[in-house]
Formats: sequence, structure tokens, C-alpha cells
Amino acid sequence: MIFLARHPILRLMASPQHLWRTLSLGLKTIWLHKLRSFLTALGVVFGVASVVAMLAIGEGASHEAQEQIRKLGSQNIILQSVKPPDGQGSNAESRSFISEYGITRRDVTQIVQTVPGISIVVPSRFITENIWNLDRSIDGQVMGVLPVYPHMRNREMVTGRFFTELEMKERMPVCVLNQTVAAKLFPLSAPVGKSVRVKGYYYKVVGVIQDEGQMVGTDAAQPSGSSLAQMMIPFDTLMDQYGETFFRYRTGSFEAEKVEYHEAVIRVEDVDQVESRAEALRHLMKSNHKKEDWRIIVPVELLKQAERTKQIFSIVLGSIAAISLLVGGIGIMNIMLASVTERTREIGIRRALGARQADIVVQFLIETVLLAGVGGVLGVVLGLGIPLAVQHFAGVTTVIKMWSPVLAFSISVITGVAFGIYPASRAAKMNPVEALRHE
Repeated sequence: MIFLARHPILRLMASPQHLWRTLSLGLKTIWLHKLRSFLTALGVVFGVASVVAMLAIGEGASHEAQEQIRKLGSQNIILQSVKPPDGQGSNAESRSFISEYGITRRDVTQIVQTVPGISIVVPSRFITENIWNLDRSIDGQVMGVLPVYPHMRNREMVTGRFFTELEMKERMPVCVLNQTVAAKLFPLSAPVGKSVRVKGYYYKVVGVIQDEGQMVGTDAAQPSGSSLAQMMIPFDTLMDQYGETFFRYRTGSFEAEKVEYHEAVIRVEDVDQVESRAEALRHLMKSNHKKEDWRIIVPVELLKQAERTKQIFSIVLGSIAAISLLVGGIGIMNIMLASVTERTREIGIRRALGARQADIVVQFLIETVLLAGVGGVLGVVLGLGIPLAVQHFAGVTTVIKMWSPVLAFSISVITGVAFGIYPASRAAKMNPVEALRHE
């Protein structure tokens, strides 16, 4: 207890007047060398700013990716058709002008009948065509989907409504545009109630649905997770107007594809069984298809992968920021060592007047912590401004966690203490007689 009572730090805390005198002396010393102190603190400023900014940018990127994955549905398994490279088909197919691949009705039937725990399977088809409104056009995906599509894919209506079961049963020429198509074809008016044209068919717009961002693990040419223009019509309407085989004419040639389903969204009853059901689907598809003309996207697996990527990303960013703070700490140590040399005679006078080694240590540590603390405050302010500027000018989502500025500032203070101990102890161990003789 006697030792604790005599400890210099505790004596400072017990005597506010002594603490204030020590702090004011440290501030005065720093103020006498304003430019040098500012340049010394810059290393900490940039180190702290990099910690806050990189954590915010990394957190924002991870948050955006995870939100896109969640929109696909945690209980969903997305089965997609993929056109195989040339030469992977059979000999009969290679002699045909029609490319046949992808998900079949047999696959969907077997999934419903043999895979347990499946609540619903929603197939869809799509074609790539020009969508017209008078003289305006956009190249996009014309998707034949079921009325439950928005619910299955967690997409909200911006305006209007989605088409109904009756409209699909009656094969009505109605459609729903995504925001990209609506903005391009109807820049000055509301699209609901108007008509758009695809080839020779006209469709009445009944609603506008939100865009769906590009998803990691999907192909930009596919509707799942695509940021392309999308126009949705009833599945039966698309089948009635375009048939089983899609023809695409190009200069001097044409392509013909026969795909029964381009995509099937499979809803699993229990989220804990999604991964096991996905493995069962992979086994079923491999047994039904001799070529890799399909793929499975499991949002739950993507979410876990995104979380692992976030952890790795955080470690990398943290390492870079730690190096920045290390450089700043080395700069503080260098300046404090120079300060000790410059103030050798001052240290000798203080020792001769009764100051103990612990008092000298505390004095130099306080100066170091003040430098690091001021640099930490400036770094936090700069670090909070960088993500806001990035979000405003670059359109990149950033997320600032409340703990990140506190963490960065705490690290700056710890850096000051860690790199100030050696200069302070070196100053305290000086021989008072030799220090007084120093010129």
C-alpha cells in the first residue's frame, strides 16, 4: 500500500493541482515547437484516420454484399440453367441448329416428388430483347415468371402492383418493369397504365418493381441478381407468344435455343436444412444431366462466405492501419529522443531541485501522450470525413460503427505510451551532474 501511495501516477491523480501543472508544462513544451509537434503528430493522424476510414469502407462493402444475399432469401435455393461451352453437347445436338440445355420439367417434377422439406418450386423463363416505348428503347431481359415471384425474391413494388393469378391464367398481355427500364422508357411520365412493345407484342404496364443488384456468384447475363433492365410478364403469356424455342436473328445468321426453364427458385421449409437440401439437388441434377448446363446458388452459403471474406478483409485493413500507426509511433519516439537530448540541461536542473526519476518519466510520458492524443483526435475527425466523402462522390456505401473511432483513438494513446516509455526512461536515468554540465 505504501508503494502504491508513492507511485507517481497515483500521486498525480491524488493531486489535481500537481496534475494540472504537469499537463500545462507539457502543453507549453509542445507549443514552443509547433511545427515539429504537428509534423510528429501527422503520422498518428494518418494512422488513426486510416483505421476509421478503412473500417467504415470495409464494413459498408460487407453490409451491402450481405444485404444483397439476404434479398435472395435465406430459405431459397436458386437453380439456374447455364449454356455449356461449344463441344460439350452430344453428337445429335451438335448436328442440330437448335441448342438444347438447362433445367427441364423432369428436373422440377423430381425435385418436388423426391426431395423432402421443399415447400414450393417457382420456375421462370426469359429472353433478351429490345423493349420499346415509342422511339425509346432499352436492351433487357423479358422474364416469364409466376405471381409469387416478388415474394420469393424479396423484391418490393415501387408503384402499381404485380400481375395476378387470373391474368396469368388468361394469358393477359400485362407486364411489370424494373426501375431501370421505367427510368429509361418513361423519363418524364408515370409508366403505370401505359404500354411497351417487345417485337410485335404490346404489354400494358401494371407496376414498377425495385432493381435487383448484381450478386457475387451469379452471371450478369442471368436474371438472378442481375442489374440489367428487366421486364416481367406472366409465365403462360411468354410460353403462348414465344413457344418452347427462342430464335435470335443476327447479321447473316440466327441462333435457336430450347430451354424449358431458365431458373427455378426452391423454397425450403426449414432454414437449417437448406444446405443439406442443396446437396441433394446437386446429386439429382448430376444424375439427370451429362453436361454442366446448370448451377445452384445457395444464399446461405454465400452469406457465410461473405462473413468469412469480411473477417479476412478486416484483418488485412487492420494490418495496414497498424503499420501506419507503427510508423507514427516511430516518428514520436524519434522526436522525443531528440527532445531528451535538447533538454538535457533542463533535466539536470530539475533533478538537482529534487525531482525524482519517476517525475521525469511522467513528464515525458505526458508530453508523448499529448502528442498522440491530439493526433488521435485529428485523425478521428479526418477518418469520419473520408467515408462521407467517398459515399458522396463515389457512391460507395460506408458504415461507421460507433466503436471504431473509440478504438482508433485508444490505439493512438496506447501507441504514444508504448513509444514514449524508452525516451522517458532514458531521460530519467541521466546522471544529474553530467546533465548540468551539458551545453
